[in-house]
Amino acid sequence: MNANLPVGADYLRILPELVLTVFGMAIMLLDPLLHEEENRKTLGAIGLAGAVVALLSTWWMASSRGYAFWNMVRVDGFSVFFHVLVLAITVVLILTSYEYMSVQRIHAGEYYGLILFGAVGMCLMSSAVELVLIFIALEISSISTYILAGFRRRFAISSESSLKYFLLGSFATAFFLYGVSLMFGATGSTNIDEISKVLNSGSVPTLAYAAMALMFIGLGFKVAAAPFHIWTPDVYEGAPAPIVGFMSTAPKAAAFAVLLRIIFEANAPGRFWLIWISAAFSMTLGNIAALVQNNVKRLLAYSSIAHAGYTLVAFAADPELGASAVMFYAASYAAMNVGAFAVVSHFANAGERYVTLEDYEGLGRRAPVLAGALGMFLISLIGIPITGGFFAKFYVFSAALKSNLIWLTIIGVINSAIGAYYYLRIIVVMYMREARAEVPLLPIPSSLATALVITLAATIYLGVLPGPVLEYAQRSAKELVQGDVSTAAGPPDHVQVFRRK
Repeated sequence: MNANLPVGADYLRILPELVLTVFGMAIMLLDPLLHEEENRKTLGAIGLAGAVVALLSTWWMASSRGYAFWNMVRVDGFSVFFHVLVLAITVVLILTSYEYMSVQRIHAGEYYGLILFGAVGMCLMSSAVELVLIFIALEISSISTYILAGFRRRFAISSESSLKYFLLGSFATAFFLYGVSLMFGATGSTNIDEISKVLNSGSVPTLAYAAMALMFIGLGFKVAAAPFHIWTPDVYEGAPAPIVGFMSTAPKAAAFAVLLRIIFEANAPGRFWLIWISAAFSMTLGNIAALVQNNVKRLLAYSSIAHAGYTLVAFAADPELGASAVMFYAASYAAMNVGAFAVVSHFANAGERYVTLEDYEGLGRRAPVLAGALGMFLISLIGIPITGGFFAKFYVFSAALKSNLIWLTIIGVINSAIGAYYYLRIIVVMYMREARAEVPLLPIPSSLATALVITLAATIYLGVLPGPVLEYAQRSAKELVQGDVSTAAGPPDHVQVFRRK
């Protein structure tokens, strides 16, 4: 630990991770001691308490900005933003899961523990500034989501989803790790601050270009960007619906946080065309494939690929403009997509039997509250005003235009128009078709209602009053790009991990 820090300051800077770990371990210890019915309620309550306490603890973490643990972790506005985002998603996921676990008759024990452990990795990814630690955090996050994807164990499609995610994810992680090793060979360090110094000091080593490409492959898989997206539709279709909402937002946000640090803070070489091509392919392939989907989960999976493409547009823009746009987009997308999957998980019923477009026919008349909530989330995904999705796309395309990315912006706008068709298709089915009487409707429990209120409020707030969030994102982006932590002097030269002599 850093000698110039007071005792305990290092631990304060990873306080949310410590809280999540303690509550996750408590869940695993209590699981065998509780009856199954009591298990679902008690362990779910402990998981929710852990996520809420961790969310509150970010304010204590934010008050102690600077470096920790031999400069492997940095607390700044950027990392605080992604901590709050990941933990807010975790809270909503647990609220959504209460009813889902009961209806699907799934044993709850390790489910809530894995959610908390996965959140530990995602939070750590956002504050780590050392590539080996980022890899470890990525693995913590990935292993949890691999298991959660296969939690519907009685269904072959769920086991297939988990296995496919694990096998392809392992290959992607290997690419990232190989890229880390090449970056060490090119710069002599795995610390992002040190890498930045080397890459900005003059001629860039050729090996650094290969390192950047390999790391982008690993992280491109995590954010479901083309051409690394092939796993997404099958995994989303087979995984439990609340977990799909989680997988499509929290791990993506954490991976985007890592990409922001590598691309903008370290000023990684050769990034422009790599990102430009991936963004264009992701938007186009995702939207076109979604047009022909009849399964709502698969449709939203391809939508997720398209939105990864919209986000990548900002990575090709000017660093300060692009970084703040990515942060705002991540927050907006999380609110609307987690909310959409909360509705899908409730409507799917036991065994997730009702997930096709035909099943949603007449939902507007049979369940106006449920249909209205889903309609608002879909409108936000389109990018219509008064929703967070509108300003998210506006800031991304604005950053691209200010950076003279004319063609990439045109591709993005065209794809937004294409995407509007399949989102509106769901709304048309809900409000302009006759209801299917054979599809049962369960009452909305209080936990799900709370989750929907939170996500709807966030979606509308970001669409009506985006200023505070955007201003915070802009300040944090400036810190990130300039490498400034207001209360810390920066890493001392004599304390660097894995620095080649």
